[in-house]
Amino acid sequence: MSLIPMTPQQTPSAISAILFDKDGTLMDFQGSWGPWAQGVILEICGGPGEKAEAVALAMGFDMAQVRFHPDSALIAGTPEDVLEVLQPHFPQLTPQQILARLDADPDRFLPMPVPGLGNICAALTQAGYALAVVTNDFEASAHDHLRQMDVLAHFSAVVGYDSGYGGKPAPGPCLGAAERLGVAPSGCVMVGDSLHDLVAGRAAGMMTVAVLTGVAQAHELAPHADVVLDSVADLFDWLCHRQI
Repeated sequence: MSLIPMTPQQTPSAISAILFDKDGTLMDFQGSWGPWAQGVILEICGGPGEKAEAVALAMGFDMAQVRFHPDSALIAGTPEDVLEVLQPHFPQLTPQQILARLDADPDRFLPMPVPGLGNICAALTQAGYALAVVTNDFEASAHDHLRQMDVLAHFSAVVGYDSGYGGKPAPGPCLGAAERLGVAPSGCVMVGDSLHDLVAGRAAGMMTVAVLTGVAQAHELAPHADVVLDSVADLFDWLCHRQI
């Protein structure tokens, strides 16, 4: 069946804006953050050894597999969550020094976009939807990652943990993004790969879409989502089907 795109003004539910989580939603979480985490742990611990293994364990990271465990507190966490995990292992460092060591410098961090990301962003903006990112990462880092993935131009707003609205799963960041876009929360869809994303979107009064490109499973996300999709690449077709 051929789907004919409809503009946001034509949609029965008046959806006019799409909010996206970043890590695990727009970019492959394990493929992007796994190699980075391994390198950072080895660097701040002075190489492999007992300390590196202890820090990896605290972070919920498997050094051999170069992957985060599904229950890692860092997957959807805020910088404060990261500090809480790491500070006991580095009492000689201030919180600012720890965060500086964890800064994903664009020269050393390579975000891996989910397949079809550029195409779906282009299709949504061409259809008239306003796009925003809502992340528990820092706002500047989110800008860097979107630029590296060559999709920054499609996003009219980027809200990070340090943007003044707090962090997910509280609704503040989603409401802040809607405010920046000039769209009512009821006109927004929040798309994410974690419970933090979906709980935040629901609390903000938005529709929620779960994607399976993070580490959470469909059965975990489904109770909190209006629909579960394989990835953001399926989002445009879902929006079109909703018009039929």
